[in-house]
Amino acid sequence: MPPAPFRPKFRERNKVHYRLAHWPIWIFVFLIAPGPLTFDLIEHGFDQRSAAWLGLVLLATGIAGLRGRLPGVEPRPYILRFTEDKPNPLYRRVCYTFAWSAALSFALLNALGLAVAVVTGKWVLRQIYVYGYFPLAGAIWLAGAVGRLPRVKPSTQGEGHERRYFYGTVWAVSIAQPVLGVLWKLLPRSRIGDAVKLAVFTAILAFIGNLARKGELPRTAPILPGEEIISD
Repeated sequence: MPPAPFRPKFRERNKVHYRLAHWPIWIFVFLIAPGPLTFDLIEHGFDQRSAAWLGLVLLATGIAGLRGRLPGVEPRPYILRFTEDKPNPLYRRVCYTFAWSAALSFALLNALGLAVAVVTGKWVLRQIYVYGYFPLAGAIWLAGAVGRLPRVKPSTQGEGHERRYFYGTVWAVSIAQPVLGVLWKLLPRSRIGDAVKLAVFTAILAFIGNLARKGELPRTAPILPGEEIISD
């Protein structure tokens, strides 16, 4: 007789350390949601506004986490098979909408600010954030509200591929942004310096994005219909 097919043992509950490890992720996502405030935080450090916002985020995400209403902080996994057609809970749709906004808005606005500086010789990133952040982030939030973003759709059936787009974006941005921050400190604020920053920033995004496209980064491998994969 042929050997029985392998069946993974689905975990019944998420361990406490697993849940706690995911909580800071959502603290960060919602902490940077008000982009202009985040710009001031990075430029000047904590003030009363940012401290008050951090306190509110800690309270709100802490309550949501205790109730199991944050992705990865649930008492037990919600998705066991990534191609399974299940309703996508509201808390997942809200959280991943704001995660998409955090990943895309800052990267796009920073790239725009660098491009403007290279072309005009003027640094207007603050003005770009003041006038451009909420229209851009608002468009992403609206797309999430109507279920037009990966991992934010009414059903979880597309998770096998949608998670690839999400984690590929997160990998690219989380690597490119810190490198840009280092270059910001090391290179002078000049057209040549800004051109180097922009070139390196976009090159990292493209390189990491291509690795994710090929499934060579964690959580970016394609999951095909019929495969039994435990949610991570």
